[in-house]
Amino acid sequence: MFRFIKLLFRIPGIDFLVTRIYNCPDKTLHREIMGIKFTNPVGLAAGFDKDALLVNELAAFGFSFVEIGTLTPQPQPGNAKPRMFRLSDKKSLINRMGFNNLGVTAAVARLKVVKQEKKVIVGGNIGKNKDTPLADAVSDYVTCFNALFDVVDYFAINVSSPNTQGLRSLQEKEPLTKLLETIQQLNFSKPNPKPVLLKIAPDLSMEQIDELVEITRQTKLSGIIATNTTISREGVENARFGKEAGGLSGLPLKDRSTAIIRHIRSKAEKGLVIIGVGGIITATDALEKL
Repeated sequence: MFRFIKLLFRIPGIDFLVTRIYNCPDKTLHREIMGIKFTNPVGLAAGFDKDALLVNELAAFGFSFVEIGTLTPQPQPGNAKPRMFRLSDKKSLINRMGFNNLGVTAAVARLKVVKQEKKVIVGGNIGKNKDTPLADAVSDYVTCFNALFDVVDYFAINVSSPNTQGLRSLQEKEPLTKLLETIQQLNFSKPNPKPVLLKIAPDLSMEQIDELVEITRQTKLSGIIATNTTISREGVENARFGKEAGGLSGLPLKDRSTAIIRHIRSKAEKGLVIIGVGGIITATDALEKL
């Protein structure tokens, strides 16, 4: 699919045609959030264009922002295949990709070209390499943050993927506070600090989410991305591939992620930005999240 889209957009006039079809010029959709001007409130979540290969092409399909990654300091192949399973009748899929990416340096080189064209807002979703010990995880996030700083518009700190062993333990209070304080200290040392958001798992209790909201307040984060994929198999227990390991996304995640968004909004300060992710399949689903 990536190769097909790349080839398609080499045909003269295709970029213009796709943009005319999918981009809405209605200015009532414009949003200014975190100091960034969005042409509409719909973006593409991380995990699809991990390596910033299709940023401008995806913008032509109407997304006002594209979140690339998750990127790690070093390239890594990800988990063994097969690692993605379609549960078509459940409008969902299970993946255990494992942060397969070409490394942050390669992404930066491509983004320098993209940012020159300035077609779309880019978020940088960052994580740690699989073989980096948890005790050294902060250094991986710092490496990615420094590398991407000049070529992305905001950062997403990913500590919620279920497909890197031990990663979700970084959501616990002490390691998360240390990580976010380190990133924000670095961020605020810059003349033009970037918005930093935390991406959370849908499998946390509401009490745990309350604690994360407090940590984001203490560390002056711009917002929360809710949510990543779930390890729950509710609604797909008897489906083909339903027992495969990995994170479940799609329709079965919709209600849980919406409930978490609603809870965060009721608990957090008004200025905290929430990017809603999970189970958005129709326009009605998107409006419900909003």
